[in-house]
Amino acid sequence: MNKFVLIVEFQVKPENLAKFDELVAVNAKASVASEPGCRQFDVLRALDDPCRVELYEVYDSEAAFKTHLEQAHTKTFLGQAKELVTKQSVLKLARTVAPAKGG
Repeated sequence: MNKFVLIVEFQVKPENLAKFDELVAVNAKASVASEPGCRQFDVLRALDDPCRVELYEVYDSEAAFKTHLEQAHTKTFLGQAKELVTKQSVLKLARTVAPAKGG
């Protein structure tokens, strides 16, 4: 089971939302496509605030997440996103139950 989960919340400046969306989409797709330890990378938007964006990331382990941080696409995203947001928070979690569909 994939044991390491990261939830990242961004408050994006309204004038930067389109650019942020573009950058985060590239990072999410590259993470899932090219990192064996990245199992899921969802980009979510709050229903009551389109500028509040949440990332839900699932990795095989904390080591796989650390590998993610070293990837060029991640460094590009983090470097450029910094100026597009007013705040960012990170929650690291251990995944303990993840039922399979139909099981």
